[in-house]
Amino acid sequence: MRRVSGRLKHEKLISGEVVGISPSSFLTVVFLGPLFFIVVNSFKAKFAISGDPFSIPVGDDLVGLSNYVTGLVLSGTTSAILWSFVITITSVVVIVFFSSMTAYYIVRVKAWWTTLLYFVFVFSMVIPFQMVMFPTVKIADSLSLANPAGMVVLYLGFGAGLSVFMFVGFIKAIPVEIEEAVAIDGCSPLLVYFKVVLPMLKPTSITVAILNAMWVWNDFLLPSLVLGPSSEYRTIPIVVQFLVGSNGNRDMGALMAMLVLAIVPIVLFYVFAQKYIIEGVSAGAVKG
Repeated sequence: MRRVSGRLKHEKLISGEVVGISPSSFLTVVFLGPLFFIVVNSFKAKFAISGDPFSIPVGDDLVGLSNYVTGLVLSGTTSAILWSFVITITSVVVIVFFSSMTAYYIVRVKAWWTTLLYFVFVFSMVIPFQMVMFPTVKIADSLSLANPAGMVVLYLGFGAGLSVFMFVGFIKAIPVEIEEAVAIDGCSPLLVYFKVVLPMLKPTSITVAILNAMWVWNDFLLPSLVLGPSSEYRTIPIVVQFLVGSNGNRDMGALMAMLVLAIVPIVLFYVFAQKYIIEGVSAGAVKG
């Protein structure tokens, strides 16, 4: 009887695993399928892509790396990759630094204005970008923000809401007694932050950095509105759009190749840092 019962439990466990694997496999194909065909089409001739985009390139359809060379020469992607890295890395560092300091001030200073400031940051998370799009462009033009430094300032403004919200949830769990002990030893509030608080914020800092890096790197709307299509500081999404051309004229091979170059860096960054996302979000949610 025990053997039969154990066998039934084992069969139920296996069937449950199969049921769980099936949706996971389906979602994997759904999400990775388009990426696979983008990579495959980046090595095909442009007429082969238009004729049969889901085929594997063989023979004359296989053009190797020529699409990548064409894309880099025609679209100026080399400089776009450089500016994308500069704007993304600088924006992420600035967002993490200033958002964490703001969150620390909000948590430790108990006053009505810090509470109000916190709700202002939270409220900014629910405002659609389309509502502030035109005022943002007008202000950016009047303040001469159509450059990498200006883009960093704008990304700080739009990314601070979620970042401050996540940091506040984590800082609330840090015992204030630790900071008081360091302060008794003669550390100023600024040194307390850098020597005690900031190292303890590592999980949430990495999570905030990952989320903002993926957003800034892939963002098309804000750079296209502020920098413009003819700017020397164009980012990768703007340059990729240039490959579409006018009157429906487009080089699909070069377009697919540039899409691969745009996707690969952020995918690699996410793969190596993905474990910190759940860790940081869970820490901020549970401890907050």
